[in-house]
Amino acid sequence: MGMIGKRHLQAMTTIKKAALIAVVDPAEQAKAIALNEGVQWFGKIEEMLADVVPEGVIVCTPTEIHLAPTISALEAGCHVLVEKPIAGNLEEAREIQLVAERVNRNVMVGHHRRYYGLMEEARKIVSSEKLGRLLAVHGQWTSRKADDYFIPQWRQQSSSGPVLINLIHEMDILRFICGEIESVTAQLQTNFRGHPKEETAAIIVRFKSGVLGTFLLSDATPSPWNWEHATGENVNFPHTGQNSYCFMGTDACLEFPNLRIWQSQGKPDWNHLMKMEETPVPLEDAYIAQCRHFCGVIRGEEMPRITAEDASKTLAATLAVFDSAKQQQTILL
Repeated sequence: MGMIGKRHLQAMTTIKKAALIAVVDPAEQAKAIALNEGVQWFGKIEEMLADVVPEGVIVCTPTEIHLAPTISALEAGCHVLVEKPIAGNLEEAREIQLVAERVNRNVMVGHHRRYYGLMEEARKIVSSEKLGRLLAVHGQWTSRKADDYFIPQWRQQSSSGPVLINLIHEMDILRFICGEIESVTAQLQTNFRGHPKEETAAIIVRFKSGVLGTFLLSDATPSPWNWEHATGENVNFPHTGQNSYCFMGTDACLEFPNLRIWQSQGKPDWNHLMKMEETPVPLEDAYIAQCRHFCGVIRGEEMPRITAEDASKTLAATLAVFDSAKQQQTILL
């Protein structure tokens, strides 16, 4: 069981809204986890579904194998929470969406950052025009992943590179706060570790609203400018508190995720001193909030906050990074 699977397991056992009945993973480590939790262990999802059909299934496999277990669970009558991205390509994402509609079961996609209150607050600030008219946004996810992270061969491939593992989160943040993306232009670089996957990306995004955005991505440079270090959401990574986004309007700008608004004390031009106003928002555990929401979806009390259709739009914008870099041109969505 991987890191994300363990995070979801911890969250589900914390909220006590559902009973864990099985762990599905061929690894011996997963068998030990199941034994420790006092539940059944299966090597394949088909084996589990032949024995027991749960109300909900959480799929935390590597991206390229999201499709099969998700489809199997849906067709068995389960609601599904699938880790982001929804699938490795848009065709598989569409297949998941169509099967869910056919069997009348819900698919939630694990873009867990949407469950943070600071995301809602940033969206409210931008949409309220407190910044004036939004003109541009800059974001950054730069960090150097530890060497042992890449020991599993699948983490050396593009399907598990920083674009689909890390940038997918950032594209979802940009869509959630700034609206739909119209086009993507990107350049990729791979020259440090010698893996097939990309290591660094520079991206230009144009939103349908006309807002322009830039984003810098790298998993090969140590820096404090990334979501995990900024928020301290993961206890395994030091909390630096450094912002990784800036939303820039005609009257003011917003640092994020610390929610610091910079505004002139007179006319909004370079002749006037700027003051900073910070909006404190408690940082809750988004995985717990997501799993609690999933339980509500299973019970029919709530509708998925991030649907297959919604997540597919984030995936399309993210995959456009590969297409743009390969074709050396802007990709229209």
